[in-house]
Amino acid sequence: TEVNEENIEYYLGSDDILYEEALASESGVGSIAHSVVLLRASDGADIEAIKKEIKENVDPRKWICVGVEEDDVIVKNKGNLIILIMVEDEKSRETLEEGFDNL
Repeated sequence: TEVNEENIEYYLGSDDILYEEALASESGVGSIAHSVVLLRASDGADIEAIKKEIKENVDPRKWICVGVEEDDVIVKNKGNLIILIMVEDEKSRETLEEGFDNL
């Protein structure tokens, strides 16, 4: 799903983030908490401030029946690419994080 001004707050917890483009992947149905957002920050953006904004404002319990513990919310970057990983399953979460680290 393309992240835009209409859904950015749902995916990232804030609409006060400067970015060039962002894509999100979430489970459409089921009982597994799964949300991954990849964001390309604008040139010259304060990456650490964006990561902090996301971490402090994203809702890890935004789904009706499931959620992710706050300690399991991962927000990291490689250059101006920022990833948000909120995945209930630890193995899947680690696999996603490792894949991003290996870019």
